[in-house]
Amino acid sequence: MKLIIGGGPPPASAGVRFLTVGEESAGQRLDNFLIRTLKGVPKTHVYRIIRSGEVRVNKGRAAADDRVAAGDVVRLPPVRVAETAADARPAPAREFPVLFEDEHLLAIDKPAGTAVHGGSGVSFGVIEQLRQARPDAKLLELVHRLDRETSGILLVAKKRSALTKLQDQFRDRETGKTYLALVTGAWPAKLKVIDQPLHKYLQADGERRVKVVAKDDPDGMRSITLVKVQERLPLLHLPGEGRGGGGSEASLLEVTIKTGRTHQIRVHLAAQGHPIAGDDKYGDFEMNKALQKAGLKRMFLHAWRLQFDHPASGERIALQAPLPPELQKFVDHARHAPAPVRPDRL
Repeated sequence: MKLIIGGGPPPASAGVRFLTVGEESAGQRLDNFLIRTLKGVPKTHVYRIIRSGEVRVNKGRAAADDRVAAGDVVRLPPVRVAETAADARPAPAREFPVLFEDEHLLAIDKPAGTAVHGGSGVSFGVIEQLRQARPDAKLLELVHRLDRETSGILLVAKKRSALTKLQDQFRDRETGKTYLALVTGAWPAKLKVIDQPLHKYLQADGERRVKVVAKDDPDGMRSITLVKVQERLPLLHLPGEGRGGGGSEASLLEVTIKTGRTHQIRVHLAAQGHPIAGDDKYGDFEMNKALQKAGLKRMFLHAWRLQFDHPASGERIALQAPLPPELQKFVDHARHAPAPVRPDRL
């Protein structure tokens, strides 16, 4: 049996099924294709059946980042697709600050705390809210992703041709992606390149995590991060030594990634002993508590600049999203702190 994927997800099924990729899905990564198709199936399970080889494309094994083409036949093992609850509410319509828009693509300034898409306990994200706000749009698809707690530039394609060309640029490292990150401690000025393989794994509770591994580790993916110190800050003389070499100093970094691995910036910086301020997964937890009292309520990571070639004209586009008010306020406060703050005053 072949099922042509069109408007909606397939019904719940306990048997092996074969899906034929339609024109509207051509060019998508396999994981994204399955996540959108198998609504109700946890993303962790989707990745598990891909890794195990139970998912086949044209009778062969496939990786999560392989791209599907129109006419490809995808074999799925038995999975249960949750039925949509009768009282389930659609995502609320929401527009986001626009940095650039034409008939091919949309660039928005994503706020922290908003997922880019629904799944893994999140009912909806940026893309679902945009689709509700723009019901007449023929297509709105995420070009890339940002972590939920990361703010900044996010690209959305409005045409299938734009989606494919932009994703090719991200895959082939033809884009320029620079983030602003505040880390604890004094970042060494000479440490400008981090070239350490990363390995993605699941914890016992199914949560995704990433770690640095040895260069000869067969599961390691080469990951390259470039770091430039933009400014050093006193960090309000916070208490505690922390892993960054002292609680009294922080470094505002411009971080450019040459590879787009999951949690790459967060793990690479933390592995050097300078975790991102406010990072609840890889950070210095005691320092984070002190930072919260000092006014930092989120992870200090912001997708600041993005360069890419326009998918239609080929023109080089350079976008910049200023620091969100809450992060700018924290930096300004640190710059102008009149005197050290004693631990008992925090």
